[in-house]
Amino acid sequence: MAKGTVAVWVGTRKGAYGLTSDAKRRKWTVKGPAHAGNDVFHVAADPRDPKYVYALANNGWFGPRVFRSSNSGGKWAEVAPPMMAVLKDRAKNEMGGSEAGPIVNLWHLTFGPENEPGSLFLGIDPAMMFRSDDRGASWVGLDGLNKHRTRAKWNPGAGGMCLHSILIDPTRPKRMYAGISAAGVFRSDDGGETWTPKNKGVRVSFQPEQNPEVGQCVHKIVLDPADPTIVYRQDHDGIHVSRDSADSWIRVGKVLDHDFGFVVTAPKEMPGEAFFAPLEPMSRLGTGGQLQVYRWSERTRKFTPTVKGRPFPGDLGTHRDAMDSDWLNPSGIYLGTTTGQLLVSPDGAKSWNEVPYRFPGIHSVTVAPAA
Repeated sequence: MAKGTVAVWVGTRKGAYGLTSDAKRRKWTVKGPAHAGNDVFHVAADPRDPKYVYALANNGWFGPRVFRSSNSGGKWAEVAPPMMAVLKDRAKNEMGGSEAGPIVNLWHLTFGPENEPGSLFLGIDPAMMFRSDDRGASWVGLDGLNKHRTRAKWNPGAGGMCLHSILIDPTRPKRMYAGISAAGVFRSDDGGETWTPKNKGVRVSFQPEQNPEVGQCVHKIVLDPADPTIVYRQDHDGIHVSRDSADSWIRVGKVLDHDFGFVVTAPKEMPGEAFFAPLEPMSRLGTGGQLQVYRWSERTRKFTPTVKGRPFPGDLGTHRDAMDSDWLNPSGIYLGTTTGQLLVSPDGAKSWNEVPYRFPGIHSVTVAPAA
């Protein structure tokens, strides 16, 4: 990939696509699909070595599969998904009778610290995390989370009991976060050995107990790139911000017509700002026939709508991994829809346009690191 090229990976209901553009981000080249016909929930390039790209493919006939490319998506090879360990009687007793079954779907892949070049972390349904130290050739379960004392209280959301968000604090690599629907946010401060629920201040509207330790249906979490003690959270029950590494949360989205949604991103060149695309909670579509993207500012503690007029008329929705942002200044912001549109802002959400290519329904949008 030429220096200065922006690359974006898109996972869809029918395969994975790679897009490239120059720094203006106005014209795009689209290649794909790779893994045609598969539900690709997530596809991402390794920031430590971007020629390595991974795709998480789910298929009703062939099951869940991990694919790896070592030449930026030119060729792909299947590597083994983690084998599911069935919890034995002792573990079942410890967990109140809860038992993990076979892998339903592979959801999300996160790359380990810079000084651990082969490390990967994989989140799956049923709500488990696995680690690989050999670029996906083998996997080990993180029992501190997979056999957590609260697991009997976890329940599936509409998309299943999925572990969909894995974050690593760049300033404290042993500090990790996991987002599980519907169990909530968990934090580890020892590299994944032990995990603590971190849901204080997040209300649950769909359970008798509305302020439980676990059971929150978190949809996505991201760290502020300039200050990773700030965490942005999109929940079933609203938009939240934490300013103390998830020890507590404040709901900030009540001022919006709706603060239900799935996506959130925090651009590298816009410290203290995050972008959300709320949806009407029953239909899970943008309100009024127009998908709106709001910018949240930590400085002003306010939301600003960024989509002017009706450039994308229609009933558009999103999936939880379908928003990302790049490293350029001004920031590029990318949002995929369930009906296959890829919306792009090349100027920090001052304006929006659409890539002139209709994809299958989009699950994930991931910007590759700078070449």
